[in-house]
Amino acid sequence: MDFVKVERGENGVAVLTIDRQDKLNALNPQVVEEIGQSLLELESEAPRAVIVTGAGERAFVAGADISEMNSMSPMEAKGFAELAHAALALLDRSPVPTIAAVNGFALGGGCEIALACDIRVASENALFGFPEVGLGILPGMGGTQRAPRLIGPAVAKELIFTGRRIGAEEAHRIGLVNRVVGEGEALSAATGIAEEIAANGPLAVRYAKAAANRAQDVDIISGLEYEADQFALLFSTEDAREGMGAFIEKRKAAFEGK
Repeated sequence: MDFVKVERGENGVAVLTIDRQDKLNALNPQVVEEIGQSLLELESEAPRAVIVTGAGERAFVAGADISEMNSMSPMEAKGFAELAHAALALLDRSPVPTIAAVNGFALGGGCEIALACDIRVASENALFGFPEVGLGILPGMGGTQRAPRLIGPAVAKELIFTGRRIGAEEAHRIGLVNRVVGEGEALSAATGIAEEIAANGPLAVRYAKAAANRAQDVDIISGLEYEADQFALLFSTEDAREGMGAFIEKRKAAFEGK
């Protein structure tokens, strides 16, 4: 991997860092492919949470590398978009929670990576936006699909149609990010959330994420049926017996993901 680094902590939390600082961590096909490959490897290792961040304090991901996109043919552009869709789906549909620790610019593809995560923590200097229309193109890495689902169609359309950039506080106000922290503190804050998640039953967290994701795809009756099935399934696990037993015995549960 030239541009993506993965650190695996003993606490079950993995940190994926996009490191192309000379280009403000901008995305090209190689970077996107490395993100996807890293996420596939992590999925097979079953961490309890994954944090995604950008190297340095200037940028999470400043967007796609325009100097490389400028020469793409329509078919090459479609291939790039589909490559990104596949990589970001591994975040969105990862069996474990994913957290974006956003530092600095999160524009275009950077904002779309953050949207694909379950939780977003932004430092005070974070800047979000979809500048693509100013380049004569549109957000092609899932922005037109995920933003309306997350922040509502009217607000999402305003951001996409105008290309306006917004700071961390406004992003928090409209529901694009979960919390805002001091500059340079996004990764540590995201790690704190990840460790809270990792302390819980890993199977319960996985099933809860699957059920919450299902809510975006089906009607509420179908979603409730799925939730009941997942709820019942957990009662067959050792984790459920351990968790409820520990509660009754007033001790800390020792979950093993079984």
